Amino acid sequence: MGGLIVVEGLDGAGKRTLSAGLVEAWRAEGARVATLAFPRYGESIHADLGAEALRGQHGDTASSIEAMALLWALDRRDAADGLRNMLAANDIVLLDRYVASNAAYTAARHHEDAAGPSVDWIQHLEYERFGLPVPDLQVLLRVPVALAAERARNRAQTDAGRERDAYERDGDLQHRTGEVYDGLAQRHWMSQWTVADAETDTQQLAVRISNLLREGEGVTR
Repeated sequence: MGGLIVVEGLDGAGKRTLSAGLVEAWRAEGARVATLAFPRYGESIHADLGAEALRGQHGDTASSIEAMALLWALDRRDAADGLRNMLAANDIVLLDRYVASNAAYTAARHHEDAAGPSVDWIQHLEYERFGLPVPDLQVLLRVPVALAAERARNRAQTDAGRERDAYERDGDLQHRTGEVYDGLAQRHWMSQWTVADAETDTQQLAVRISNLLREGEGVTR
């Protein structure tokens, strides 16, 4: 059974770039690595409905915090069997966003912290009721909110398919979400966490993660 690693962070934090660097480093060492990004836009009806809602479609769906959280959670529930198969066939499965993203944004929208009821609700819904695999390690890519917002704007300008949604345009929400992420990392919510930033050397981080997996310091699924 492979190790389940998750990269979390704000929109525009650079998760895709960090993930690509980690995958390259692990594969260079001969590891079998699979990747998956959530939400699964273009593959999951729930993810696509969520994205459309954040761009003004489907009436007042986006105004309901729990409705949006359920859409993101159902996307992962539908992917659960495939994720287990990936874990069985690889040494490492690396996810770009996972359950902690739902916990962070849901809590932030409710103006709660990482110890609030929204985080507990997401934990019960996704890990307990839906039975999603628990990560072995979660990596928080922490960057300043202003930098993440600038990157998201630049991405939207250069990629017509990456128009900023309501979450990305809400600077206050991004700031609160960053604080919840910090709290989740400090609490080691659901697994061990480690923190990276824009200056983190991906090869060194890949070695550190591999060592932690070998030491068995993650949560056993």
